[in-house]
Amino acid sequence: MNKGAQLYEGKAKKVFATDDPQLLIVSYKDDATAFNGLKHGTIEGKGVINNRMSNALMHYLEKKGIPTHYVEELSDRDTVVKKVEIVPLEVIIRNISAGSFAKRYGVKEGIVFDSPTIEFSYKNDELGDPLINDYHAMALKLATPEEIEDIKKYAFQINDELKAFWKSCGVTLVDFKLEFGRVADGSIVLADEISPDTCRLWDSKTGEKLDKDRFRRDLSGVEDAYQEVMRRLEEKI
Repeated sequence: MNKGAQLYEGKAKKVFATDDPQLLIVSYKDDATAFNGLKHGTIEGKGVINNRMSNALMHYLEKKGIPTHYVEELSDRDTVVKKVEIVPLEVIIRNISAGSFAKRYGVKEGIVFDSPTIEFSYKNDELGDPLINDYHAMALKLATPEEIEDIKKYAFQINDELKAFWKSCGVTLVDFKLEFGRVADGSIVLADEISPDTCRLWDSKTGEKLDKDRFRRDLSGVEDAYQEVMRRLEEKI
């Protein structure tokens, strides 16, 4: 499939047109940002790992009955995806207290919740991606009540599947961010990516961070952590 004109460039990916109006090519970069773009850097090889990991996990979730935008991996960095209209909600599932949750509510990291939590952020960089609830999302016409219910259903199902998968890899899924989109027929599918950029992944035995927190918190071994979590995934898929 031929890569056409560049349509968009974000913090971690570029998006290109193809000769099919319903398909796009996503190209993953090594650029890294944190704190709503306030911190910038590069994680060598991140684009390759995030591309391949996202594709493997989306293919895995498709087999579990969860619709995604994934179509075909073209190369280490490039993937064909269905064109979607992104629902401007970032969906965060949390199994353990960490990051902004711990800071916001004044609790220590590492508290295992009795059941997972879900929260929405309004996907808007100018506003700093503020927290938003179902009613706000409907008032702003970001999503319909039916779409919100589909998103919640899929998000918790994805959590169940990925928690079990990562556990088999010796990794604890602490929390993660998802994005969803509408395909041509209006139905909701999982979009964006699933990677160490969007998930908190801790070694199940040592608690070592194997994700973007190593970049956010200026910890050493960022590239090694990404490579290690990819190695464990490849052993299982």
